[in-house]
Amino acid sequence: MTGLAEQFRAVEGRIAAACARAGRDPASVRLLPVTKTQPAAVVRAAAALGYRAFGENRVQELVAKQAALAEVPGLEWVVIGHLQTNKAKPAARHARAVQSLESLKLAKALQSACEELDRTLDVLIEVNTSGEDSKFGLVPADVIVFAKELRAFDRLRPLGLMTLALPSDDPALVAPCFKTLAAVQTQLRYRDGEGWDELSMGMSGDFELAVELGSTCVRVGTALFGARAAG
Repeated sequence: MTGLAEQFRAVEGRIAAACARAGRDPASVRLLPVTKTQPAAVVRAAAALGYRAFGENRVQELVAKQAALAEVPGLEWVVIGHLQTNKAKPAARHARAVQSLESLKLAKALQSACEELDRTLDVLIEVNTSGEDSKFGLVPADVIVFAKELRAFDRLRPLGLMTLALPSDDPALVAPCFKTLAAVQTQLRYRDGEGWDELSMGMSGDFELAVELGSTCVRVGTALFGARAAG
């Protein structure tokens, strides 16, 4: 898997360069490899490079890979795709974090599952910063109230925000999505005084711009593993 190692080094290098342009410490940005549709062998190879957390869009695929890689110590799984409430219990059981919390209905389902499993779950609030009807997430104006309501769910640890930018090669169209998420973070911090440190924004096509605009977690798949298989 020499090629895979080179791809990881290349992406980490691009993250470091973006941090340099923004005057940031590269250690402040975490690379989350997205392994959707990738076989367990690829995850195993990435783990051999030192990576331990992996993002999955579908809970059933996450669970299958976790089982296939049970012999690999210290792996952590993060749900980054839309999560239906009927998948809340397996997500709470098998994932370390859910980055796509976007409704009280889902929060209640995750809380109930965590109570039953006697565990806590890290969560990020998903925000629809592009305004596209096809995307999930809260509208930015609703995040403050939603975050306040989350205080009732003691098994959920809200750490920050997540978004998917407008799918475009034009930075002038993409940047406002990231700036909007950062602005919501500022509002939350003004209210709470601390916390809300995580900004999960940026994928293979736009992660460098996201880093320059404050991302702490970039979700990268294609730039690491190549084009996804169908599915």
